[in-house]
Amino acid sequence: MSDPAGTAGVLESKRTATAYRILVAVAQRQPAVNQREIAEAVGVTAQAVSDYLGDLAERGFVDKQGRGRYEITKEGVDWLISETGTLREFVEYVATEVLEEVEVETALATADLAEGERVSLSMRDGVLHAEPGTRGPATAVTVTDAGAGEAVGVTNVEGVIDYDLGTVTVLAMPPVREGGSTAVDGEVVARLAAEHDLVAVDAPEGLAAVREGGLEPDLRFGVAGAVPDAATKGLDVLLLATSKSVSTHTETLREANIGYELLDARE
Repeated sequence: MSDPAGTAGVLESKRTATAYRILVAVAQRQPAVNQREIAEAVGVTAQAVSDYLGDLAERGFVDKQGRGRYEITKEGVDWLISETGTLREFVEYVATEVLEEVEVETALATADLAEGERVSLSMRDGVLHAEPGTRGPATAVTVTDAGAGEAVGVTNVEGVIDYDLGTVTVLAMPPVREGGSTAVDGEVVARLAAEHDLVAVDAPEGLAAVREGGLEPDLRFGVAGAVPDAATKGLDVLLLATSKSVSTHTETLREANIGYELLDARE
């Protein structure tokens, strides 16, 4: 879409924008137009509304039927339609070409926040949190309102969010033909799981081993992407992977600069 920023119609001048809003108000209230109500809605004086109505009448956009009685003309309707179309194009341009270029992150609000408030950012349990004030090493500006515990959009991030990357322990398991979960000590799995924030499995062998340890995995699907993503957010992950898929996982972790430890489940 071409840039319509310089041809935003009624937004080109305050007077044109006010005339547009007054003409809309006439269309809503005709034929009995209460100029004081329009003045309050538009934010101008009643005398200014009277002056605008006189100008709109001269342009042929309204007909004056008597004291306080105005009706919009066909020419006035056509002008509203034209200017509204231009506004719609401008709003679409802002939404698709401008706002999408502004990086907005999502965080959890620790308290009630208002749009435009500067907040401190911190990473906890793998989730970005926003709290009132600027005490932290990283700050941002909210772009939405939010209550405590709700998601809030933030932008204009300044500083560095202070947290350590997580690590991954890869527990290599034999495939089912070589013993599968029977080669794994459930107590060992339970102990390792207690030392990590999340447990992930990439195959039924791993799922069986985790359940034998009296647990349920946190991640079962999309593990190849979810495990490094969780580690980049500061979470430690225990990954049970069959030996045939271990190299794929470790390569992905190396590419993401995530530290990992490789253990053999049979040892």
